[in-house]
Amino acid sequence: MSTRISMKRRERDAILLSLQAGLVPKQGLHLIQVGRKAEVSAMLSDIERITDSGAAFRIVVGRFGSGKSFFLNLVRNVAFQKKLVVAQADFTMERRLCATGGQARALYAELMANLATRTQPDGGALPSILAGWVSGLQHEVMGAGGSVGDVEGRIAEQLRDLQTHVGGFEFAEVVRAFYRAHVAGDEAKQAAALRWLRAEYTTKTDAKADLGVRRIIDDESLYGSLRLMAAFVRKAGFGGLLVNLDEMVVLSHRLPSSRARQANYEALLSLLNDCLQGTAIGLGFVLAGTDECLEDRRRGLFSYEALRSRLAENALARAGGLVDLSGPMVRLQPLTPEDLFVLLKNIALVHAHGDPAKVLVPDEAVAAVLQRANETLGAEFFRTPRDVVRSFIGLLNLLEQNPGRGWRDLLGGDVFQKPAAPASVEEELASGAAPAPDEEDGDLATFKL
Repeated sequence: MSTRISMKRRERDAILLSLQAGLVPKQGLHLIQVGRKAEVSAMLSDIERITDSGAAFRIVVGRFGSGKSFFLNLVRNVAFQKKLVVAQADFTMERRLCATGGQARALYAELMANLATRTQPDGGALPSILAGWVSGLQHEVMGAGGSVGDVEGRIAEQLRDLQTHVGGFEFAEVVRAFYRAHVAGDEAKQAAALRWLRAEYTTKTDAKADLGVRRIIDDESLYGSLRLMAAFVRKAGFGGLLVNLDEMVVLSHRLPSSRARQANYEALLSLLNDCLQGTAIGLGFVLAGTDECLEDRRRGLFSYEALRSRLAENALARAGGLVDLSGPMVRLQPLTPEDLFVLLKNIALVHAHGDPAKVLVPDEAVAAVLQRANETLGAEFFRTPRDVVRSFIGLLNLLEQNPGRGWRDLLGGDVFQKPAAPASVEEELASGAAPAPDEEDGDLATFKL
């Protein structure tokens, strides 16, 4: 019999509503997690390296529906426990690593908007991190009889080593401007400082008028700015910065040209090299993508030889069917039928508010649900359990709201149906849909008269 678990109603509802909408919950993942013990242990080792002034780089690879987004959120929660700050975003056509039209700046802005800590797991933590650090210095200096000017001097002293980074001088100036505005109660100036730190300024003219700095965070300074932020959050008492980036398939199969793709791969190579060589300090990256976005020799990461050689897996391990997680890649396998059985049982327990006595379906019903899904959707459902989970939660909701009905009656209808259209870029690629052709790669690209 299952053990009673304690959870808040808000946590329970967030889990069920997210899963029913086909999304990954941002909280309570430990209540439904199954498998992945070796992978989580490997990521825990990376996180400990980050907190020990090191760096980490991982690419989580798996077929569509293998649980990459879930795993990223699980790693995020583990990082919170180790007092890391986590920045998370999805790649889109408007947000990528390298660009000249503001897309790299937009990616950084999204990461900063989603900056999260253990006490603020839903993002928006940058103002509190900055204000907390400034207030701590103010309390320390003024407690020793210092003045406002002495506090500003201490801020400059604490941030002096950041000036060795590109943009570090302006970073320090903006933090000092934030403190001056904080003391004066100037909310507009504080907001301007936060705008600069979140890369929301698009012109240097506006930044100079508002804050007196001549540089802004732009497309060219994304990685340097992440290194700066990692150094700053360590000064603010955190272990480091972990950057989670999902939907890497956008870089490999949705960029309009091979030139744009190669530029992003070069930027990715710089991140990888710095992390593996130990140049980055207190900074880690976890990216997620499908097998296709990695192994496609025309569009994938392996089309870029320098990345292919660095990401190559242990040949001895693959040949022997073994697992080696010491390299930069974490390859996720689809959940087994046994894993899915445990997953549905965990969901049923969460639905019952953690009380095993109130679970609405017996083990026999869970097995019947999986059997029915297999008959209706075929073996593919093991690789994409999202639709099974959604239907199972729907079944639990019906049983809760219609006490007179039994689970056997409800399983008799068309409970499981294949979706009419792909729900994401990954699903579209997994279904075999051809990506858009490259502008430079078309058959007539080299045709001349």
